[in-house]
Amino acid sequence: MKKISAITLLSILALPAFAADEIPNPIIDSVARDVAENVSAQIVKGEVAVQNLETTATSAATTTANDTVKSYVEKSRTAFPHGVQVGVGVSATGGLNGFIGYANKDFDSFWAKRFGVRLDFASTKPIRSVMNDAINEFMGDGLDIGDGLTISDGELDATHYAALVDFYPFGDTWLLGGWRLTGGYAFGDMSMSASVAGTIDGLTPGYYEFELSGKKYAYTGNGVHGTAKLDWEYRGPYLGTGFDIGLFAGLKIYLDAGVVFTNRAAELSLDIPTDNLQQWNGTSWDSINVSELDTVIEETLADAQDELNDYKFYPLVKLGFMYRF
Repeated sequence: MKKISAITLLSILALPAFAADEIPNPIIDSVARDVAENVSAQIVKGEVAVQNLETTATSAATTTANDTVKSYVEKSRTAFPHGVQVGVGVSATGGLNGFIGYANKDFDSFWAKRFGVRLDFASTKPIRSVMNDAINEFMGDGLDIGDGLTISDGELDATHYAALVDFYPFGDTWLLGGWRLTGGYAFGDMSMSASVAGTIDGLTPGYYEFELSGKKYAYTGNGVHGTAKLDWEYRGPYLGTGFDIGLFAGLKIYLDAGVVFTNRAAELSLDIPTDNLQQWNGTSWDSINVSELDTVIEETLADAQDELNDYKFYPLVKLGFMYRF
C-alpha cells in the first residue's frame, strides 16, 4: 500500500508540468502579454531615445560648426591683413607722394579701431620736369621784382620720409570717422633755385648799379643777372591733420596738412657773376675784387638768414588717392 501511495504522489507532482504544454492557462497568458508589451514599449522608448540622441548630437555638431565658421569669419574681418592701405598723391613741397600703412576700423576694441600707422615718402624726381614746367608756367616771362628785374627759370628738388601714427577720434562713425590727427617723425630736404635777370628799359648802356651791405657795384651796360638758391634740410617731429573721403569699394581721396618742427632753418645762397662787374672805391669804378665780393655776399645773406631763422616749421600738404584692402 505504501508503494502505491508513493507512485501516486509522484504522478500528482509531475502532472502539472506535462499538463502546462497542453492546457491553456489564462493567468499565465495575461502575465506573458504584459511582459511582452512592457518589453516592446521599452524597446520603442529606447529607439526614440537613440533617435533623439542622434538628433541632438547632429544639432550640436552643426551649431558648433556654424559657431566655428562665424568665429573664423569675424576674426577674418578684424585680423591682419584686412586694413592694409596704400596711397599715391602730390605734395606741394615733396613732389610725388606715397605711403603704405595699416588702419582697421572693424576692430571691436574702442582704441584699436581708432589707431593706424603709415610709412610716408615723397620725391620730385619722378615728376621733376612736370613740376618745373608748372613753376615756369606760373612765372610766365618772369616774376617782376622791380627795376625791370625778373625771377625766372625756377627749379624745385625735394625728398621726404616720415613714420606716422594716425588717430581717428570718431572711429568708424559715418563721415566723421574719416577725420584723423597725425603725429610722427619726418626728415628730408628741399632745394629751390631761380635766375635773377633783366634789362633796365630806357637806360642807355652804361652802369647798372646795386648795393650789397652798403657797398656799390655796377654792371657795365644795362643788363644784370644772377642766381638765388634756397636749401632746407629738415628733421623733427611732425604734427598735422587729415581726412579720408570714401568713394567706392575701398577707394578714397585723402588730404594731409601739417608741419615738421625742425631746429634747422632754410639757408640762402646767392651767386653773382663777376663778368662785366665793377665796384665803387669811393671816387671811381674799379675792377671787381672777388674775395671782397664774397665777404660782402656773406654779410648780406647773414642779414636775410636772421629772418629765416625765425621760421623753423617745414610745411607739408598732400592730396591724393588711397585704397584700403
